[in-house]
Order: sequence, then C-alpha cells, then structure tokens
Amino acid sequence: MDNMDDEKNWFRRLAPADRAGHRLVCFPHAGGAASYFLPVARALAPEVDVVGVQYPGRQDRRNEPGIGDIGELADRIHELMRKWAAEPLTLFGHSMGAVIAFEVARRLRRDSPERPLHLFASGRRAPHLQRGDMVHLRDDAGIAAEVRALGGTESLLLEDPEVLAMILPALRSDYRAVETYRFAPDGPPPCPITVLTGDRDPHTTVEEAREWVHHSGDPFDMRVFPGGHFFLSSSATGVLALLADHFEASGPSRAIGPRSDRPGARYRA
Repeated sequence: MDNMDDEKNWFRRLAPADRAGHRLVCFPHAGGAASYFLPVARALAPEVDVVGVQYPGRQDRRNEPGIGDIGELADRIHELMRKWAAEPLTLFGHSMGAVIAFEVARRLRRDSPERPLHLFASGRRAPHLQRGDMVHLRDDAGIAAEVRALGGTESLLLEDPEVLAMILPALRSDYRAVETYRFAPDGPPPCPITVLTGDRDPHTTVEEAREWVHHSGDPFDMRVFPGGHFFLSSSATGVLALLADHFEASGPSRAIGPRSDRPGARYRA
C-alpha cells in the first residue's frame, strides 16, 4: 500500500472517543474537508467516535492530485475500511459525499453481508437521477460563482484570491467526479438509508430526495429540514438530534444528547 492510501491520510478522528460504543464515518461535499464535521464530532463525543474522510487535493493533502471519479474514490476508501474490525458502522455523506458513502456502503455490503450498516444521505438526489450538470467544465470564475451561490463555508474562502487559487483544483476535481457519476445496478440495496434534505435546496427537490427509497434496505426514512443546500448548518440542532436518536436506538441505552421535539418533517416509504 503506497503512502497516498495510508489510513492517516484518508481518515481524521475529529474528537477521539476511545471508549465509544458507535462509529460514524462522515463524507464531505465537493470542495469540503473532514474538518467540516468537527461540530458533529464534538456534539456526539464521547459516545460516538466520529471519523471524517479527507479526500486528496485539500488542506494537508493539497499537494496531492484530486480524484475526479466517484468509483475510484469509493474504491480507495473501501480498501482501507474493509480492514477495520467488523463492527457496526454508520456512514453520513453530504452532497457529493452522499454518493461516495453510498458506493462505499455497497462495497462493504459485498464484503460482509451480515455487518450492521446504516447510511445517512444528505443534500443529494437519488443516485439514479441525473440533471446533466457541467460545472466542472466552467472556467474558474464559473466554478467560484457556483460555490458562492450555494452558500457553503467555502464561499467565504473564495473572496481571498490566494485561497481561491489553492482550492479551485480540488473543487473542479470534485465536481467532475460527481457530475460524471452514473449509477450502475449491482445487487440488492446495501443497507437502511435515512435521507436528509433542505426544503429550499436548488440542487435537490424533496421528490428527488425521496427517490433514495429505491436504493434502501428496510427501514427507509426521510427528513425535510428548513434551509437550502447547506441546511446542515442552519438546522444543526435538528440534524444532531436525529443522529443522537439513531445511535440511542442502535445500541445500549446511553445519554448521547438531550431528548426533545425533533425538527424536520418526517416521511416514510
């Protein structure tokens, strides 16, 4: 295994919880980094060990070329995760990360059909739906405009020309990966899926998000939160409560967080 595939390169334990009873692996959006999920790790520790995936081409991996193919990204990540102990796993992917997490889940399921596995797919239409987006073919200004329009944390960084020059290659590579991805049917659904979406997301309608039901094991669940593409920030309390409920229900009773009314309209198949 070469250095690029070293586990320390690909995974960040964001708030190490050595005695945690659960593990959550988080896959960031296009242009995003593992550190995006640091608030999740801090909120769920010490009951949940939160691991963020760090794609090449950003932050401390900025000198590595990006990978512009979802299948290759999933293969690289899966090759490392398959060596982990056969413990229950929860995967959480936002936007592009939802597609990568889904493909990793498919690969993990082929390895270990009996392994408890759950996927949270956030801010992304179902894998079989295509819109023909071609942001990765735009010039630099066009890619920057797209990121600004979505309003994520990266949009603030783009105001600095030096920072913009550093992160544009990763953005272009990520957009190429997700925009050229084509779902290929391959066996049964990998696991139960919980879908999260914003009610004003310009890239994913509620109907497009609900189509994930065709890729889910039983049970399927869907939550609609107020907000746009980055509703994870504006509706953080509700999202964290949903994750806390998931981990409480999937293992011995433990106080992951305060119970309360859970925001987000609920849809079941």
